[in-house]
This record gives sequence, C-alpha cells and structure tokens, in this order.
Amino acid sequence: MPRKFGFGQSVTRKEDDPLLRGRGRYVADLAPRGTLHAVVVRSPHAHARFRLDAQKARTMPGVRLVLTGVETAELGLLPCPIALPDTKLDVPPYPLLAREEVRHVGDAVAFVVADTLERAKDAAEALAIDWEAQPHVVGIREALKPGAPLVWPQQRGNTAFDVALGDRAATERAFAAAAKVVSLTLVNQRLVTNYLDTRGVVAEYHAADGRLTLTLSSQGPHVIRDVLAGILSVPAEKLRVITPDVGGGFGTKLFAYREYALAAVAAQRLRETVTWVADRSEHFLGDAQGRDNLTTARLALDERHRFLALEVDLVADMGAYLSMYAPYIPYIGAGMSPGIYDIPACHVRVRAVYTHTVPVDAYRGAGRPEAAYVIERLVDAAARELGIAPDALRRRNFIKPSAMPYQTATGKSYDSGDFAAHLQRAQDVADWDGFRRRLAQSKKAGRLRGIGVATYIEACGNNGPETASIQLERDGSVTVLIGSQSTGQGHATAYAQLVADHLGIAAERVTVVQGDTDRIATGVGTGGSSSITCGGASLDVAAKKLAENLKALAGEALEAGAGDLEIADGAARIAGTDRTISFAALAQRPDAGERLSAADAFGPPQATFPNGTHIAEVEIDPATGETRIANYVVVDDFGATLNPLLLAGQVHGGTAQGIGQALMERTVYDSDSGQLTTASLMDYALPRADDVPPIAFETHNVRCANNPLGVKGAGEAGAIGSCPAVMNAIIDALWRALRIAHLDMPATPERVWNAIEEARRLHTL
Repeated sequence: MPRKFGFGQSVTRKEDDPLLRGRGRYVADLAPRGTLHAVVVRSPHAHARFRLDAQKARTMPGVRLVLTGVETAELGLLPCPIALPDTKLDVPPYPLLAREEVRHVGDAVAFVVADTLERAKDAAEALAIDWEAQPHVVGIREALKPGAPLVWPQQRGNTAFDVALGDRAATERAFAAAAKVVSLTLVNQRLVTNYLDTRGVVAEYHAADGRLTLTLSSQGPHVIRDVLAGILSVPAEKLRVITPDVGGGFGTKLFAYREYALAAVAAQRLRETVTWVADRSEHFLGDAQGRDNLTTARLALDERHRFLALEVDLVADMGAYLSMYAPYIPYIGAGMSPGIYDIPACHVRVRAVYTHTVPVDAYRGAGRPEAAYVIERLVDAAARELGIAPDALRRRNFIKPSAMPYQTATGKSYDSGDFAAHLQRAQDVADWDGFRRRLAQSKKAGRLRGIGVATYIEACGNNGPETASIQLERDGSVTVLIGSQSTGQGHATAYAQLVADHLGIAAERVTVVQGDTDRIATGVGTGGSSSITCGGASLDVAAKKLAENLKALAGEALEAGAGDLEIADGAARIAGTDRTISFAALAQRPDAGERLSAADAFGPPQATFPNGTHIAEVEIDPATGETRIANYVVVDDFGATLNPLLLAGQVHGGTAQGIGQALMERTVYDSDSGQLTTASLMDYALPRADDVPPIAFETHNVRCANNPLGVKGAGEAGAIGSCPAVMNAIIDALWRALRIAHLDMPATPERVWNAIEEARRLHTL
C-alpha cells in the first residue's frame, strides 16, 4: 500500500499556510531598515546617441552615488554563452549601462542611489541627458528589409544568426514527389511574462570579510552568482546569493540582469546596503520578453494523406541584445518541429534578427510552444484542404508505440508514448461526437461554434545534474538541501513526498532548503521542467541511501541484521516485533557520524518527452467578435505522477497562460516612434478568472525510459498544447460559418469581428 505522503498521493501544499497568512517573504519584504534605495534611469528612445551629465544629481540632498556608463566601463558584460552547431555567433556587447548609445526604449543609462526612494527618483530626473535620436527598426519584417536601420552597424544587416536542422536534399526530393503541399505563415507574437512579484535585489556589503550578499528573486541563485562573479571580476566565494519566496518565474527569472551587478557595485563602493525593486513598468521595459516568431511552414503529403516531409522557415526577433540563452530558444524549438508525427524528411531554417526592442529570451516552454503551434496549425490547415477530419489526419500520421524509441528527422529520440490513446481519451471526455448537436444549438442562438484539437510533444527535464543532499537532524526531522528553486510549483511538498517514500515520515517533518549559495554547494536551478526529473530523481536516491544508513545504525542499536528492519513513522523496527528505535535516538548516537546524511546527483542521459492532447470548444458572438471557451479538456502523458494535485495546478497554470496568448496578450511597439505602447497592465491584457474555463484534466501515462522515477517534465506542458487548440477551435468556427481559413494570435474580439465583417463583405460582392 502507498504511504500517506508518498509518491502518487494528492498531498496538499505544505508551503501554503505561511503564504495564506501573509507570512511569505519576497525580496521587497527583506530590505532592512535604513537601506539605501536605487532607481534605474532608462532611455525614452528606441535608438539614440546621448551625452549625460550627472554633476547636478550627485550634489542633491540624500544622493549617495550615481553610476553611469563611464563608472561601469571596466566591468564585464552581460554574457550570452550559447553556441549553436556549425554557426558563428557574433555576440554584440551588452553593457551594464549604455555609454554613448541606447538601442531600445528602457535601455539603462544610469543607476542612482539615495537614502530614500523619492530622493533617488528626484535625482534621476535631474540628470542632464542630451538625446540625439537615430533611425530605428521594430518588427521582424521591417528588420529584414534591405536598407533597414541597423541595430549593430558593424554587422551586415540585422541578421543575428542563420542555422539549419535536418536534411535539405531529402526534404526537397519528398516535396517534388508529393501529391499535395500545404503551406501556412504564422505569427507567434511577443509576450511579457508578468509574474506576481517583480524582480528586485537587496545588496549587502560585509566589511569584515569583503563579501557581498545579494537577495534577489530568481529561478536559482547559483548560476546568477557565477555570472555576477564574472562581471564583477571577483571569486564566486566572495558572493552569496539568496532567493527567498518567489511569485512566479516562467523562465524570465533565470538570468543575471543588470540591476543585480549594479546594486552589488553600489553596495561595495558605499559599504552599505542598497535595494532596488522594479515597478510594473520597469518589468515591461527591463525584463526579457518572450516568443516573437514569424514562421512559414510547408507540409508534403502523398495520395494516401501520409506526411512525407516538413519544411520550416523560422525567423525570431532577438531584440537589441542577445540575452543569456536567447539564441538557443528558437533552435531548441526547431528541433521539435515534426511534433508527434512520422515525418521521414524535415528541414528547418532558423534565422534571428536584431530590432530596437527589449531582448527576448526563455518564456514558459522556450521554443517548444512555438514549434507545437506551427505544426498543429499546419496539420489542421492540411485537413481542411483535403476535406478530412483533423483527428483522422492526425491518427493516420502519428508515430506508433511500436516504433519507440523513434528518431525524428531533426535528431530527437522519443523514448515512449501512445499518442492515439490520449487523443481518443480526450475526445471521449470532450464528447467530440456530440459536437454537432451543440453546434446546432449555437446556430439557433445566432452564435458560431468550433472545436479544436492539438496534440503536442516537447523535450525537457534534462537540466542537470542536480545535487540533492539529505540530513537527519537530532530531533528526528529531515533537512533537504537542493539547488533547484521553487517559484510557486510546490517543491517543498513534492520533495517531502519522495523522502516519505523511503523514510516513512510525515511531510511536515521534512524541511526543504533552496535558494542559498552558502548553504547549498551547487545548483542548476529551475528551468526546462527539470526540478522533479533531475532534482527529484537525485533526492529519491539520496533518501534511499539514508534509509539504508539508518537501518544499519538501527541494526547495531537493536542487535539485529539490517535486512530484518523496516522503517516507518519516524522509527526503525524489527519486523514483526515491537522493538523500535526512533530517528531522534539514532541521530543522537555518538557513532552515527556521516551515516546521518546522504547525497546524490542525477544527470539524465537525454531529455524526457511529455506529450498530450488539448481539446478546446469555443463559441463566438459574431456581433462583437468575443470568443468564449465553452469546454476545455487535457489528457497528458507525464510518464508517472508524483502528486496529482500539484500536477493539475501546473497544467492549469500553463494552459491559462496559453489561453492568454491565444486570445488577448500582445506586446506592441509603435513602428514610427519605437515606443512600447503596451507598457502597463492598462494596455497589456492578461487572462482573468472568467477568461479561463474549468479544465478537465487527466493523465494517460507511459513510463519514461530515460528517468529512474519514470517521470516526464510537466511544468511547461500546459502552455504548449493550449495555443494551437484554442486557435484551431476558433478557425474551425469561422471556417464552418464563413470559410475564414486563417487568423493570427491573439484572436481579440476586434480581430475576430473584422475577419467576420470582411468575409461577409466579400460574400456579398
């Protein structure tokens, strides 16, 4: 029988109680009394040369320091350590503060520190800056035009890199022999993350040893510490980075941003504590943004409607600088272009362009949602052109379970999956066969109705190895040290369940420590849905080792063989007897020594490949263009489920973000001025509770062959299947009623209404 708190149980989150009672501690809550406050002075221009005079600001009351590009010129640059196969990546300089030229609205030019936030803001406004606006370019299409303004004049054109995957010759041969070719051009629009707590940093200087402690909101402090050490040219051991409670990360908090290094420099020079916390507008202007792809895809089919080849031309907007992992994002997405289909030949070209906009980097799914969106929209377009059902076309071309492990034409090796099975289950739950009845009801009410399906796969769960250490304390409780970082997922609960599986203690007796580079020696952090697949697998082995150690100790204490002992309820017992010894007693034995702790570091041989089916059913009001999601079903394959309750929360959250992208979220830069016109929540729409329907979620798991727990990464999956499912449903509704075959995200009421009116106008001509 499974233990109460063990693997597979729906344990409620143990970390929620302090959060619900207002005892959570985020970066802004941890600024000490008397801290100095900092503000960043940002460019109001998309592209400009400038001269800055800080003399007046430096003499204002309460101002302690003004850093400009001159004072920070000797510091290192923000790095982009990514390498792409067979591609020369010329990384332009990304300074902490721009010195003579800015390249996007929000580019940082000064860092002002004062004894109050108000005085820092006053001094920032007093900086004398002479701006000389320069030509700018925003948008992928504009950046690719001959003669477009250059973001980096030393480079030829605005292309950042150009790389390809797959076999071009084989793909061309397949297209030449095809009975049918379907093509589609899609926009995957730019997004802003909008987590609950904005980024911030509290930088403290310790005069006794010259060390710096940085408390900041992140997805893992070790990587940020190491990057900052390089920028500041100090040994990593001179920096301590702490991450407290985090209200969402979504990939965007993985990186070492300018403000962290600037706060460290200020604290070191002033020998005082310096705090900087972004307001919401700064989040829009200073944090890496996501997505922003323009993709043309072609699908070749034979006379039996089997897929022969896929060709993809993807252009990604990098913004003005190459952020930390930016070049890798479209590249890893390109590798997933074939989806879960048996496509013998594939060629994907990935280009990236510079524009005078905020840099783009990882956002939930990081390239894989973009790839799934393209193939799933393309398959639906093929089904419409062929006049067959979209689910039938998918079934005909799915990779079969008997083909596993399956090598894709882009080099991915899928280890497991039964794609037709989760599609069928999702259709059953969604009452797919009853759609025509509901369609008739909508028609009577004067509304349009559509149903859309998306079947997806992604590669994730291999950001390792992640080291997990476990220690039995003197009171019989257990402490876990691990380098992953919870940003709201429920790590403390999930890790406690793994410990409980081997030690048989309640989750409340397990303390999980994350986010402190002094207490935790190493850490990969949280990204790519790897916390359980890597960190959890490491902890599982470490807990098993500790259990064996405790059995050996108990055997010595009880004069019994370790094989005769069992562990449960915080004690070791000789099986079949009432002779026991508590964990607390074992922890206090003088001969226990190192046997009270254990560690392990699991490094996966390759990625895991979660997959699943999303089905969305929508109803559209043709008078307003408003889209309402009437039903939503998800059936996923995550290999194995550690905690069904936490898993459902992850899927619901990702799905909500995908619905937001499909229906309303859009980052807009004005082409004439280069201004970010959606720079606040007054202009950038996020989904509210009534925009997200109840989600019917379940799993149809096929155990992962690449992971000792059998699990597949789950944190990003909801954001991957949702966009194509919702958009396919909208196109289905518009096609049935008005033969509208295409619409780009976001499907706002205005866009949908305009498409309907245009179709009606053409129909009457």
